[in-house]
Parts: sequence; structure tokens; C-alpha cells
Amino acid sequence: MAKSDGNKVGVAAATAVGLGAIIGAGIFVLSGTAIALAGAYALLAFIIVGAVALIIALELGELGSLLPNVKGASYSYTYKAFGSELGFMTGMLRYMALTVAISAIALGFGSYLSDFVFGHAVAAYSIAFAIVLILILSIVNMFGVKKAAETDLGLVSIKLAILFVFIGFALFMAFSRPGGFPALSFNPPHSGIMGGIFAASVVVFFAYSGFQAISTITDRIRGGSKSYIRALLAAVAISIIVYVLVVFAMLLLTPNNTYANLLTPDPLSYVLGHSHSPSWLIRLTDIGALIATASATVAMILTSSRSLYQMSEDRLLPAFFRKYNKKRDTAENGIMVSAAIGILMLFSGNIYFIASVSNFGLMFNYLVIGFDVMHFRRRGIRSPFRMPLYPYLPIIGVILLLAFFTGLTKSALEVGVIMMMVLLVVYYSLMELRDKRVIRVKLFD
Repeated sequence: MAKSDGNKVGVAAATAVGLGAIIGAGIFVLSGTAIALAGAYALLAFIIVGAVALIIALELGELGSLLPNVKGASYSYTYKAFGSELGFMTGMLRYMALTVAISAIALGFGSYLSDFVFGHAVAAYSIAFAIVLILILSIVNMFGVKKAAETDLGLVSIKLAILFVFIGFALFMAFSRPGGFPALSFNPPHSGIMGGIFAASVVVFFAYSGFQAISTITDRIRGGSKSYIRALLAAVAISIIVYVLVVFAMLLLTPNNTYANLLTPDPLSYVLGHSHSPSWLIRLTDIGALIATASATVAMILTSSRSLYQMSEDRLLPAFFRKYNKKRDTAENGIMVSAAIGILMLFSGNIYFIASVSNFGLMFNYLVIGFDVMHFRRRGIRSPFRMPLYPYLPIIGVILLLAFFTGLTKSALEVGVIMMMVLLVVYYSLMELRDKRVIRVKLFD
């Protein structure tokens, strides 16, 4: 291996970074919520949202192969396409969403560990465990992208193995029942078939939202843009397969008249307990949840710190965030700031509401990505990888994302719009202080 490749990661480790962020707490919590909302039609919700995630992955693939040396993912693509104003808003919304995710996921880890150790969740211990997790994984990130990716690869391998044990047990139980393999009950949910699928899809969307983590390490993937594309698409494809199989397994173990009971923080453990599964399997599933939340936290700290660095490199944030250890390829100050914000938000008192509001920022990012692709294509800028079925897939992606926006809660939409207004005020205030010239364009002849 060439010396310059010493800190680079292979396709497997890069894929693990994406899977670490995707298959996190979502599958251990949101799967139950989706079934409670749509019943057996939750399978369709996971497939539909998986298709949207695949469209976004193809867009990221084209943009990442076009701009392989940037570390800000959707922020960097928007900054290059549309300039600093929309770039600043996109980057800050994304960063806020990621740092809140660090806190929310780490608190999920703390709650699972508290329940695992004491038999029930204790708030004080949950927060303490979450703080320890953030500090330890921040140190892991300080050792560099390669070490963080290798750590994620190990954690992802274990949690996938546990999920496949869960799936295998469900299939075994289904085939062992008197009368043979049970038929799934596709009774319409209370909100109707389409209403249930749409409600579940909005929830499920966020279970797929972590694959952009790979786009922040494009320049550190051995083999260049081809390896980056393979890792990105592999992460999304594997997550779709795993999600659908896990939901199918849950449906096999859960009578249709008890779907509403799956509105619980630990739906997998619930269905195992309901089906009188062995206690070792329930404990193993809880361990899987701990590993899933830990690996997602690793990926979120890595992604958020590199985004902060890239915004500072583009002079949209102070020079403090520009500190970068080139030997280890780490944004050291970015890691410390992301960890500090994540820890502080553990004491906000309403972390899950803030986490749901942050989803506005993630969805806005994915919406803008479609326009980024259209921008570069219209200007004839060729990328080594070009997504198929252009412009139809980006248009479909934009339409579906706009539809998902309508499914957000009223409070999430209100706070999201307020955040955008605050960011605009901050941006133009800084422009005024710096005496920057305002750019004027004519949109019509």
C-alpha cells in the first residue's frame, strides 16, 4: 500500500460508516411505530422510503464523484452550486440536525443500558451513560477517520449478526406453529390504507437518513469515486433488505390485534416477549440496540465535525473550526464542539421534541440535493458517475420529499421555518458587518 493511502479506508469500512448511521436506533424503535400506524402495510412504507433513499443515494453519488475533495456533503454541493447564502442555511440546518442526533441517539443508548443494568430506565443514569458514550466515541474519532470507520465496521458487523438472529428466530417460530406458515393480516389501518402508509413513511424516512455520512469521507476512500459509489449504494441496499426483513419478522411474531402496542421504545424486545421467546434472545436484542446506538453516534460525531470544518474552510464560520490534524485526518475542534453540544442538549429537558424538529433540517438537505444535481447537469459539468434516468429520478425525489414535508408535525414545521428565518438574519447581519457587496440578479427579461 502506498504511504499516501495509509489513512484511507476500503469499501467495507466506508459502507460501515453509512450503515452505522442508517441502522441505528431507528430499526429498534421506529419499526414498531411504523407497524402501529400502518399495520402490515408498514412493509410498503419501508420499501417506498427505501426507493426514495436510493434516489438520494444516486444523487449523492453523482455529486460526490464530481466534488470528491469536499468534506461537507450536501452543504458543500449546495455551496458550490448556489453560493454561500443557500449553502450557509443548508450547512447550519444539517449541522444542527446532526448534533441533536448525537444527543438523542446517545440518550437512547443510556436508556437501553440503564434498563439492561437496573431492569428499568433511570433518568440520571441514562444521562450519565450517554455522556460517557459521547466522550469515549469522541476520543475514538480523534484517532482519525480510519480508526472511526474500523470501529464502525466492527460494531455494524455485530449488530447485523444480531438482527439476522432475530429474523431467523421469527422464521423458525412461524414455520413451527401448528397449521404452518401464517398469512400476514393486511387489514386497513384506522387512517385507511394510503393514510397509514403515508404516516408510516414519514416516520420511516428518518430511519434511512444516515447514509450521507459516507459523503463526508469521499476523499478518504481507497479507490476514488468508484469505491465511493459502491459503498454508498451498498449501504442503502443493505439497509433496505435488513429493514424489510426485520419488519416482516416482527409481523410474524405479532398478532394483528396488538399492533397498537408496538408504540414502545423497544418494539423488538416487546414482540419477543409477547411470543414467549427465550430470555437470552431478548437480552441479545437489547445488546444489539446498544451496539446500534453506539455505532450511529460514532458516525454522527464524524459527520458533524467534518461539516463544521468545511464550513469554516469556506470562511462561513470562524477560523477556530478550521483546526485540522492532517496526519490523522480529523477536525479536532469540530469533534470537541459537536461532543460539547451533544452533551449540553442532554439536559434540555425535551430532547425528543428537539430531535423531531431537527428532522426538518435533514429533509431540507435532501430536497436541495436534487436541485444541486440539476444545476450541474444544466451547465454541462460532467461527473465521473452520472445517475440514471435523469431528470426523472431527481424530479420524483423532489416531489416525494415535498410530500413528506406535509407529514411533519405542525410544531416541527413552525420551528423549522423559524430556524431558517434566524439563519437568514444571522447571515445578512454578518454580511453587513463585513461590508460585503450584495449580489443582485435579474430573474426575468
